[in-house]
Amino acid sequence: MNATALAVALCLASAVAYAAAAVAQERLARAGAARSARALLGNGAWWWSAGLNAAAALLHAAALRYGPLTLVQPLGALTLVAAVPLGARGAGRRVAATEWRGTLATVAGLGLLLLPASGPAPDDTLTLAEALAVSGTTAALILMLTAVKDPRSGLRHATASGLASAAASALTQTVAVAGGRGGSLFSVRVLAVALLVVVFAVGGMLLSQRAYRGGLGAPLAVVNLANPLAAAAIGMVLLGERLQGGAAGLLLASAGALAAARGVLLLTRTPPVPDPAPAPVPGSAPAFAPASAVPPAVPLGALTPVHHG
Repeated sequence: MNATALAVALCLASAVAYAAAAVAQERLARAGAARSARALLGNGAWWWSAGLNAAAALLHAAALRYGPLTLVQPLGALTLVAAVPLGARGAGRRVAATEWRGTLATVAGLGLLLLPASGPAPDDTLTLAEALAVSGTTAALILMLTAVKDPRSGLRHATASGLASAAASALTQTVAVAGGRGGSLFSVRVLAVALLVVVFAVGGMLLSQRAYRGGLGAPLAVVNLANPLAAAAIGMVLLGERLQGGAAGLLLASAGALAAARGVLLLTRTPPVPDPAPAPVPGSAPAFAPASAVPPAVPLGALTPVHHG
């Protein structure tokens, strides 16, 4: 198996694990279990989702050892393909037609981005100064996106999560490639970059947890769009990676970006599921709603089912 095929296989396994974790995180967010860090740390289901995220991250890191950022990151869109039906299955319903169209448009768009992105196994790595510059820029962008307190800020938090995951992947590739060359894993540069990886990986997971309060489909699509675009920018600017195919490759990438944006727009149109009703107070009389007041079943993008260079 050549390096590219191995990178793709590892990405597939990583996407399934990330999808299961995303579904679990959204269910927790919609159930109100993610209101505080203390509530999360005391919730066994959250630790299960964190374990799935960790396993997915390790598989993703292995993929970055064999494939460039411009190839590995767009494959993260497969997380969306797996998460939408997994979420619907967990809710005991079928995936809505709008969800399928949005998912397929997002994945097709990222696929077009992927075609000119294939390249050789990564060779260049970030210097410590470059790693610090990437980290500082990413942190500043995340603060800008999350500074405004708005209950409808799910897509901003999803964008911030995608940026954090992209930075974590770029930093992870530096650790993986530097270590794979037989270099010291305990050098100042590798240890410092590894610490930054942990910060952005955990930060990305917590940001996505916040984003999923409004549903799964649209926030996850935004994460999977922002992640590869940011990673591609890092790879091209700092790691010497390039899109293949010249003008034709650039045209494919542009068409892919438009298709993916269309998919995200479709997913945002899926109406949200109402928040779960609070538990009745002991001793109080139960309230009954008339049949006409019972809301109809809602399609996924917002359902509460159980990433990322």
